[in-house]
Amino acid sequence: MSGILFLAWRYVCYHKTKTRILIACVFLTAILPISIRILLSRFEQSLVHRADATPAMIGAKGSSLDLVLHGLYFDRPVGQTLPFGEVRKVRETGLAEPVPVYSAFHAASFPIVGTSLSYFDLRGLKIQSGQPLITLGDCVIGSEVASALGLKPGDSLLSDRENMLDIAGKYPLKMNVVGVLESTGTADDRVVFVDLKTAWVIDGLGHGHQELQTETDEAKIISRDAAQVVASAAVLPFTEITEQNIGSFHFHGTEYEFPISAILAFTSSEKDNTILQGHYDQADSDLQFVRPSVVVRDLMSVMFRIKRFFDANATLISISTLLLLLLVMLLSAKLRTTEMETLFKIGCGRGTVAWLQLGELAIVGSIAAGLIALAAWIIGSNADQLLNWWMTSR
Repeated sequence: MSGILFLAWRYVCYHKTKTRILIACVFLTAILPISIRILLSRFEQSLVHRADATPAMIGAKGSSLDLVLHGLYFDRPVGQTLPFGEVRKVRETGLAEPVPVYSAFHAASFPIVGTSLSYFDLRGLKIQSGQPLITLGDCVIGSEVASALGLKPGDSLLSDRENMLDIAGKYPLKMNVVGVLESTGTADDRVVFVDLKTAWVIDGLGHGHQELQTETDEAKIISRDAAQVVASAAVLPFTEITEQNIGSFHFHGTEYEFPISAILAFTSSEKDNTILQGHYDQADSDLQFVRPSVVVRDLMSVMFRIKRFFDANATLISISTLLLLLLVMLLSAKLRTTEMETLFKIGCGRGTVAWLQLGELAIVGSIAAGLIALAAWIIGSNADQLLNWWMTSR
């Protein structure tokens, strides 16, 4: 048998192009369904685990799926916002710990998420280097943000201009990077976290202006009375919050009316969750109460139904590939008639020739199986990063 394997090995080494094509056919046929199975299984685990860790979510009426994906992964903009005052209403019920989330802007294409310090505790996020959010203009970045942009505590990060054609739009804010979070393998690794007030400053709801000097800045004043001074657009707002100008920052409007994207409601029991849901399950309510675990499981059930189609398709492709390999071997046998006659003349039986061809198939299959196993291991090892990138990419 060792002699047959040696001849088979020498044959496949000599016919490199044919061997590579056969290996590629087997590899490509098998790796796609295997990759889908690995990623879908890991996707289910990741999505269900993050959804189960968030008992409830409250947002404006609309798509519950968009709301859940926005609150869990910050990747989809919500159609409507809700007032910040709703957070106080949830807290006053005593049924849940409400965590506001406002994600409407980006920095270097990474989402900027305005939230409270409770988010870090409830998600189990820890500071790897630096310190947590302290003052207006500070930001704490995820590990992937720090790695991709080469940032560390003490550096600065500029928010993106959301509409490049809007010349008179909101000014980008230069934020101070005060901390880097430990890697968690979740969507939080690709997020720039700020305080809610900082997010509102980026949104243009709050700003700070340069101080006007009576003599030198008289041309910038439109009108003046005993109560207020109205300045022209020549008085530019600050685009960076520092110790020197932080005192000039102020907000226009009532804070409880300022927008947020969603409220993550962390209830302590299913009973509290049900009671809280009753407050929002009203026909005249402009808000919706969503259980992320229910929405995610409904999504997964749809995905698994689609997966059956891919499984059937993969089965048909596998059968086609096997028939193709059989055809190649039959045609190869026809072309190797002279070679087989020589083997017969030196004393090899027909069984030996058949074993030789099976040995060639075994070598090709073994090499393809090794490559498939290696690729599957690489995909499995990086599945969390791949899924996190896919869920948070725009």
